[in-house]
Amino acid sequence: MEKHERGNAAEPRFEHGRFQLIAGFGASFTQETAQDIPLLWEKFLPWLGKVPGQKDEVTYGVCCNADEKGGFQYIAGVEISRLDDLPEQYRWIEIQPGYYAVFEHKGPLKSLPDTFQYIRNVWLPQSGHTAADEPQFERYSEDFNPKTGEGTLEIWIPLKPS
Repeated sequence: MEKHERGNAAEPRFEHGRFQLIAGFGASFTQETAQDIPLLWEKFLPWLGKVPGQKDEVTYGVCCNADEKGGFQYIAGVEISRLDDLPEQYRWIEIQPGYYAVFEHKGPLKSLPDTFQYIRNVWLPQSGHTAADEPQFERYSEDFNPKTGEGTLEIWIPLKPS
């Protein structure tokens, strides 16, 4: 029997998310290649503060366009205010307003997959909620330090209206 650690996730709060435009660097991943996501962040971080229309220093990791084989798109990016002068090297996505379970991840980034496993395999089935087929995302606060894991990291899981 598989054991799922609650990991570093506290009980969630529930929020109504707002419309956001997120732009950054994107790539396709599978569960097997997801450990390469930090390399995408390494490529993107030098561009922080240089993305046209960037609103602030908060960064987002957006998982979207999942397929039935376990593949998904991931965008490491920032919120922007406009698309009109975004260079072609950037991938972008619209996050629609919706209802979210928001989990705060405590601890090192390398344990983030455990927190996602806990949410998906333990919390969600027991919660009475159903995940919506919308992008889910990580939100890294302005003071988040990827080297130390210090700062606030939230996981926003979209929920279907009950």
